[in-house]
Amino acid sequence: MFGVVLIIVDIVLVIVDLSLMTRSRDVGDVLETVSLIISLFFLTDVLLRVYVEGFKVYFSSRLNIIDACIVVITLVVTMIYTFSDLTGASLIPRVVTFLRFLRIIILVRVFRLASQKKELEKVTRRMVSENKRRYQKDGFDLDLTYVTDRVIAMSFPSSGKQALYRNPIREVARFLDTKHEDHYRVYNLCSKYTHYFHYSTCYFLSNSFVCVHLRDMLKYTAGVREWMAADPKNIIAIHCKGGKGRTGTLVCTWLIDSDQFESAQDSLDYFGERRTDKSRSSKFQGVETPSQSRYVGYYEVMKTKFNRQLPPEQSLKIKSIRIHSIAGVGKGNGSDLKVKIIVRKKLVFLCVCAKQENCTVFPDAGTNSVVISLQEGPVVNGDVKVMFESSAGLPKGYEDCPFYFWFNTSFIENNRLVLSREELDNPHKAKTWDLYKEAFGVTLSFSEP
Repeated sequence: MFGVVLIIVDIVLVIVDLSLMTRSRDVGDVLETVSLIISLFFLTDVLLRVYVEGFKVYFSSRLNIIDACIVVITLVVTMIYTFSDLTGASLIPRVVTFLRFLRIIILVRVFRLASQKKELEKVTRRMVSENKRRYQKDGFDLDLTYVTDRVIAMSFPSSGKQALYRNPIREVARFLDTKHEDHYRVYNLCSKYTHYFHYSTCYFLSNSFVCVHLRDMLKYTAGVREWMAADPKNIIAIHCKGGKGRTGTLVCTWLIDSDQFESAQDSLDYFGERRTDKSRSSKFQGVETPSQSRYVGYYEVMKTKFNRQLPPEQSLKIKSIRIHSIAGVGKGNGSDLKVKIIVRKKLVFLCVCAKQENCTVFPDAGTNSVVISLQEGPVVNGDVKVMFESSAGLPKGYEDCPFYFWFNTSFIENNRLVLSREELDNPHKAKTWDLYKEAFGVTLSFSEP
């Protein structure tokens, strides 16, 4: 609307300019200056669009080419009219009139601006999806990837304001109804929506960056096996929020279950390769969070060693937590840390190191580590989340804490869990490595309950 207002103002200036057969120098300077500012504004607008969308993408549209030509021609005409002395050249009045009138071609830009809302939405969605592979065929432009012919990964189908920057749910429904009518099932790892997919939606509700629990993984793969076997045309579409972490976890789990890959790592590499559009950027768009990758590895073991069954349950008592290479992390001695242990969405243990509340802290400068010995440590079973918070201003990442991790007690061997920096959620990111050194890690020690 601001662009349309500027165009109207510029046209009014041209009309005023044409209607004034004689004008003072001051009036002429004002008209020319305002018109030049408007022309420069539109040039800046075009240049920013080229920067955001990329040169090739922007100029692949005929409308964009016409728009850019109009802006440049208008600017050139305005500059000629402003900085030359044509206004005083009585011998060529027709040229003066022509240049004045030519500036009215900016009016054509109104029609370009009329389509700008959709263009703005498309550009915004592309920016949010970064270099995730998009489906851009047959009139669709969605953050959606065919991982295989029968498995789709996508970002959250949104409505309302979120549809401005994520997949519009109506477009996703139209896509699925067009391409796979009556043969698709949607797996939703986020909040619920209603009837858009004809009630063919399965819900595995969880918060962002939460691992899908092992029991839910088995329930999911059993349902997908049944659905896929019912008809060779049947497909599944999986989404979380960004269509990457939790989505990738379930995609990779199915790739292993359906014998398309034997190892968890191979399935994770394949998903990342399919989801990443390397023509736009080399940024990896696969499963990055170590805990999610760990759970894909757990599923590989459940399939190969336990015949798609949960492994034998194992209850363990957490005795202590050792943090390696602690120097430079917070206060450097662990006294700023708070440890939370969560099982089945319930906080089962909390210790505050500064107050030695429910724990005793033993800094070991010789080994550059700290041991947090838990007083009456919790007995845990199944899927467990351990979170570390800091009062010393450590930068937060996923889950609004400096670092955390998930594990399942059935996979603990010799009463120890050793996790390196690359196996901890948040410190695994290279941008944090100035803080978390190469030897940084966590060791959990357990005992029988």
